[in-house]
Amino acid sequence: MRMLNLFRHVDDFGQWLATWENAKLLGVTRKRGSAPRLRLREAMTILIHFHQSHSRDFEAHDAQNVCQHMRSEFPAPVSYTRFVTFIPSASPAMCLNLRGRSGQATGVAFIDSTPLSVCHNRRIGRHRVFAEVATRGKSSMGWFYGFNLHLIVNDQGELLAVQPTPGNIDDRKPVPQMTKNLWGKLVGDRGYLSQALFEQLFARGLQLITPIRKNMQNRLVVLEDKLLTRKRFVIETIVDQLKNISQIEHTRHRSPTNFIVNLIAGLIAYTWQPKKPSLHFPDKDLALLPALI
Repeated sequence: MRMLNLFRHVDDFGQWLATWENAKLLGVTRKRGSAPRLRLREAMTILIHFHQSHSRDFEAHDAQNVCQHMRSEFPAPVSYTRFVTFIPSASPAMCLNLRGRSGQATGVAFIDSTPLSVCHNRRIGRHRVFAEVATRGKSSMGWFYGFNLHLIVNDQGELLAVQPTPGNIDDRKPVPQMTKNLWGKLVGDRGYLSQALFEQLFARGLQLITPIRKNMQNRLVVLEDKLLTRKRFVIETIVDQLKNISQIEHTRHRSPTNFIVNLIAGLIAYTWQPKKPSLHFPDKDLALLPALI
């Protein structure tokens, strides 16, 4: 996405946000003193663009790209140290922007979780930044120290719900809260297998579809549900892009607030991708999926 188009969107959002702030509906209090050189909408644009640029180091991106090659877009850039102190103030606006970028429920959704490590396992004993919030957890790739990111996407690859939790939280615990506005079918892996959860969601008009474990008695599965379980690569591909393109996971955070802003900026950057992983059912599969038509 071009920088100009991104800034136009953020600028429109900033004008809407300023209207709410002036009406004192967001509870934002401004500090006394001169206005900062870097405006909120400019900071948001820089943060989102960083996650679109495939850069690995934000300090180098700010020094080499923003301060040198983007003078026409940002005539009054600030140093990296000053920018980092400004990041926490952008957290509420970034959360609202991500909420506005959410997709629409289509009747088919996929759910998954992925670990977000905040340090190497050998440094857990010396780690202090997330000492009060991060926990040890175990994923299919082994033990880690940090958080779990729970995602729900529709069949077009659009984000429907996002929720980070400590690493030791069961994947099934945040599902009822995240699926309040969903309907149709929700496809997950074996980590979401639960009769109680299935009944709770089914009573609200949402059918949870998961594979069965090897030690469980075989059951009759509708063909369309079996086909949907084979399409889980959509959300797995999205997780891969969030980690390797949007850079939502790294171990260089120096505050929990900056971790949240980095995560949200990466998610917003993904929503601006022109082509997202999505489902394209052949005609023969569509004939077997009457509930999706």
